[in-house]
Amino acid sequence: MTNHHDSSNMTSMKKYLYLICTLSVTLASAQKISEKQADKLFAERSYVKAAAMYEQLPQSQKVLQNMGDAYFNNFQMKDAARAYGQMFATAKDSINKEYQFRYAHALMGTGDYTKADSIMAIYLKFPVNTPKFMANLKRNLPWNYIIQPMAKNTSNGDFGIAFYGDKVAFSSYRNAAAGPYGWNDKPFLDLYNASVSDKGLLTGIQPFPKSINTKTHESNPTFSADGRVMFFSRTNTKRVEVNGEKVAHVSIYRAEFQNNDWVNVTRVPFSSDNYSVEHPTLTRDGKKLYFSSDMPGGQGSFDLYVVDVNEDGTFGTPTNMGTSINTPHREQFPFISDDGTILYFASDGHQGMGGLDIFSSKAYDGVFAKPVNQGETINTGMDDFGYIINDKTHKGYLASNRKGSDNLYSFYKEENEESYFVEGEVKDKNTKDPLPGTTVSLYDPDTNQLIAQIVVGAQAEYGFVTEPNKKYRIEAIKDFYIPHAEEFTTNEQGKLRYTIELFMECYDDAEEIINKRQDGKVQIVLENIYFDLDKWDIKPDAARILDVLVDLLRKYPAMEIEIGAHTDSRASDMYNLLLSNRRAASTLEYLVKQGIKRKRLRSKGYGERVQLVKCGNDCSEGEHSINRRCEFIILK
Repeated sequence: MTNHHDSSNMTSMKKYLYLICTLSVTLASAQKISEKQADKLFAERSYVKAAAMYEQLPQSQKVLQNMGDAYFNNFQMKDAARAYGQMFATAKDSINKEYQFRYAHALMGTGDYTKADSIMAIYLKFPVNTPKFMANLKRNLPWNYIIQPMAKNTSNGDFGIAFYGDKVAFSSYRNAAAGPYGWNDKPFLDLYNASVSDKGLLTGIQPFPKSINTKTHESNPTFSADGRVMFFSRTNTKRVEVNGEKVAHVSIYRAEFQNNDWVNVTRVPFSSDNYSVEHPTLTRDGKKLYFSSDMPGGQGSFDLYVVDVNEDGTFGTPTNMGTSINTPHREQFPFISDDGTILYFASDGHQGMGGLDIFSSKAYDGVFAKPVNQGETINTGMDDFGYIINDKTHKGYLASNRKGSDNLYSFYKEENEESYFVEGEVKDKNTKDPLPGTTVSLYDPDTNQLIAQIVVGAQAEYGFVTEPNKKYRIEAIKDFYIPHAEEFTTNEQGKLRYTIELFMECYDDAEEIINKRQDGKVQIVLENIYFDLDKWDIKPDAARILDVLVDLLRKYPAMEIEIGAHTDSRASDMYNLLLSNRRAASTLEYLVKQGIKRKRLRSKGYGERVQLVKCGNDCSEGEHSINRRCEFIILK
């Protein structure tokens, strides 16, 4: 018979032996998994397996960083935020700045906007308030989106949809025999076509032939209006080394439909093994192809480009779409409206709700304006992308991984019936001519919060959606013009349209001491400022003259000027250049001491190089005096 004390010892011994066995198994398992193995999988972009290994390793900064990236690249934002959060908690000061951006987006993907905004504010160096940004969009966008999934099975991995006659074409992981692909352990992507039912569901799904679908990835088709030419993305079979990793980039291919088959499948000449060229979209007239690329010379990561498509099938030189569209982060999945005036694309570089958001940009005189986020009725904290729309029916499709994997959604765009509208034109006060290129902004006058902003086109017309029973300030700014602002208040009588014409006066019309020179520069004409020989300090007479300039700069707080100092031709060129730089800088410092913000001022010494009287070394004292001057040029 065993007493209670003996039984306790026996139980303790069993627990002890169990712990030894468990510890032995754990140690044996850890010995089998090394950081080197995990790093190898990570370098090969086998992110699913790499993440599983990193989870079992000691959590160093490098392990946490790679583990976070492995989850981030597969849209597992909860796990990515956990890994990045641990990394920030333990090694904050030594973390690459780019991880502030990634951590913020991972947090947005989980819905934690409070924490995400605090991290993004560190990255951007200014405050961020995403909920307020979303609320402003909800009030100001003139449309809402009604969205529904296009398939009942949400694990197919469908995206990259395109109009294909009366059907659609898209890319998908549906071919289980074509895989798995190490990045996400899913099959390789193939292209499919399908009909869309009255309920918005994909039906009659069929793969494209083997001439298109190969053993690598195919995605993002786009078609000519007659359906006889297709461009699409395909992953290169050749891998090249990038930052120590072997990478297979993506190229755009062109194919022709002949005799019921896709033939003449060729890579476009601006594709490369050394960078990706992907996500093509063809204009309705077939004359331009928009695409995304990380080719050298861009703003960073992926940018949007456009290239001419010639009648003989050759191409022009790809052109980067510039900083109004592109950011240091991702701009991808372009789509152009039938008339070529509205560009839709996905970006995580412009302010959004997390991951890729869908934006639109309208072209004015061929120049695309600042993009507009399409709002929370279509965008989420995850990736939302691949937007296409029929302008006539206001119906279209997009892709999103908001449910954890890529899926296609159909949508209908309906008017925001609660919206109010203010519109008008911007004109020169004296000539009454339109002023294209003017920036018109809508503000909350109580908080000075910017609500919306556009750059007007050739007709100088603007329009903003507003709210009922609310005060606004509308402001117009254009270089060399006096900024003009007006306040107005909406009422509660339903949907109204307010018309406010903004008349702007240029500086040289408003002020006698401002003149436009023959060379096009706008100059503030003051008495000449004199300095003692070899000196650059501001004398009392010079201060009196500069005070006139101070009053002018206070009157026009948006004005920016260049202070240019010039010397006569006596002494050496280098000496004169140094002396003029000192005099220009001294003048600038005087203005700053009078309360003018330094960022509004530029100083430059020209030495003897820009003479008003070109007398060389044979100048009279009077001619020397004319050449020895300060000029004040308005920059904006």
